[in-house]
Amino acid sequence: MSKFKLAIAGSLALSALAAALSAASLLFAIGVFDASETRVVPRAFENQARAYILRNPEVIVEAFRRMEERQQVAEANELRSIVAARRDEIFNDPTAPVAGNPEGDVTIVEFFDYNCPYCREAAPLLAEVEESDDGLRFVYKEFPILGPGSEFAARAALASQRQGKYEAFHQAMMAHSGAITERSTIEIAEAVGLDIERLRRDMEDSAIAETIKRNITLAQALRISGTPTFIVGDEIVRGLVDLETMERLITQAREQVAD
Repeated sequence: MSKFKLAIAGSLALSALAAALSAASLLFAIGVFDASETRVVPRAFENQARAYILRNPEVIVEAFRRMEERQQVAEANELRSIVAARRDEIFNDPTAPVAGNPEGDVTIVEFFDYNCPYCREAAPLLAEVEESDDGLRFVYKEFPILGPGSEFAARAALASQRQGKYEAFHQAMMAHSGAITERSTIEIAEAVGLDIERLRRDMEDSAIAETIKRNITLAQALRISGTPTFIVGDEIVRGLVDLETMERLITQAREQVAD
């Protein structure tokens, strides 16, 4: 065997041993061993666990899978608590653009970036669920994380509210096939009939910068780092989803409201 292969084999062996020793306490934690029944001292328990793992190596994978599931459940519960604590910021920020039915019984919140290709893919899906369900309220959270063009576009979009054209501008931006830059943003704004001079003035209002800053702070609290991210009911959904998944989330949220 070559020196390289020996080194690789040695590294794998050390990794396996480390995993086995770590898994010993993990197996105890998830119930493979019960100290109250075995009455073993720590050293004896470690030897017993190591012997068991060597005979049943697949148990390491299973143990870590079960631990990961527990961690995921704990994280999901923690995030639901954060959503509940910050509900007004998420769903009722008066500066956040709202579409759909303002009195809808289910609200879909989206954190997005105009340069995010997956956000653009999500736009037709959201339009489809809005068309088929008149009980939906949409809240848009400008979350410009993909560079200066995104930041300029977010400020322009929020400023467009003051001319009553946010939704038209938003949809046109999402339908754009190229990069969103300052130039393309202004071109789209002109195409939807915005007064560009007024738009540029309104974009400089500190209130708009504050709205974006609040969105970023809120995203950090919710551990949102990518786009699109949706909040439906008390569920945070990261990334692009299909129509079936979105409809299921809406149904779940509606059931929560009914309860």
